[in-house]
Amino acid sequence: MKLLKSTSTRRILLSSLKVVVVGRNYAKMEQNVNIVRVAALIRGQNKTVIEIQDGVDLTDIASIKAAIEKHKPDFIVNSSRAYPGLKYGSISWKNVRAYGIWTPLSIRFTKNIMEACDEADSDAVVINTSYSDAVIPWLKSAGKAYPDFGSGNLNHLVPRIKFAVAEILGVKDFWNVDVNFAAGHFHDVVISKEGQSEGIKLPLKVFYQGKEQDLDQAEIFSRCKISMPVDAQRNMMNASSNYRIIDAVITAVLTKENQQIFTPGVFGNIGGYPVIIGYRDNKLDAWIDESEFSFEEMNKADRASMDLDGIEDITDGTLIYTDYLIEKAKKAFGVELPKKVAFDDIDKTAKFIIDEIITPQLEKNN
Repeated sequence: MKLLKSTSTRRILLSSLKVVVVGRNYAKMEQNVNIVRVAALIRGQNKTVIEIQDGVDLTDIASIKAAIEKHKPDFIVNSSRAYPGLKYGSISWKNVRAYGIWTPLSIRFTKNIMEACDEADSDAVVINTSYSDAVIPWLKSAGKAYPDFGSGNLNHLVPRIKFAVAEILGVKDFWNVDVNFAAGHFHDVVISKEGQSEGIKLPLKVFYQGKEQDLDQAEIFSRCKISMPVDAQRNMMNASSNYRIIDAVITAVLTKENQQIFTPGVFGNIGGYPVIIGYRDNKLDAWIDESEFSFEEMNKADRASMDLDGIEDITDGTLIYTDYLIEKAKKAFGVELPKKVAFDDIDKTAKFIIDEIITPQLEKNN
């Protein structure tokens, strides 16, 4: 893994960082940038130069490559969506109770960004926000370049667990609760939405002020169901997840102290894991945290979770849906998903899903 070798201390030590926002629609990007810039300056935290560049089409690898070569970023955050403005779960959860159906859409632009990074010979640390539990393993299994870290639901569930543990213990300093946890996307969702784990025991240990707490897992999860918006406001959590990963890298560089993050799809492994960013053999590195659970334990739980999300396996560049998902999709949407999706069929399958599932469902609901 190319991890972090381009993240120079000289650039990190600059008093302000430069952020470049790229995409096709300048006006839309400008609105989003302006609200962030103003809100940050109200807090007295904005010392960042922000540049907006339009004309970057994520279906056009050459335009992505040109932007990477122009700006030479240390970090790239992919927050793209193949079908903008729609939370896919609003369709899938109530109908098939699984998110894996959307994997071809989630990988559609990510693969283009990684190919552009490869062609530009970029050593940027790439953070992917689109269903990394399956997208990153799919890219790796196909022998393609893949993002260094995933950002998303796992990052959002851990804080809920901290709040829940503090509530059970009757303490106010929830920031002194530490968590070691691994879970795939299905459990990130079902615990957050329903406060239960579908009867599956997950790798979870919780600590308060450094001392392990013997608490009932089901009780913790039951308190993780808290009211949250389901629209674009959720992007605040995604932005914070991305910030945490970047901050962990920078902090590890500056302090030489290990930093723990939670990230899906890391190193091409299916599901989500606790990860340490720090120094090994005097080199900045990242590795799965096995201080409390072995990789085998976590991987087994992650694969069980992803199976419930409709992903049977990802191997040799091929995504394999579960028979259960195929059956549910046929019943709910009247379409037959392919059992296997080869890497070369991603765009074709993504278009099929948009044309045969998303568009009819939106028309039906409108």
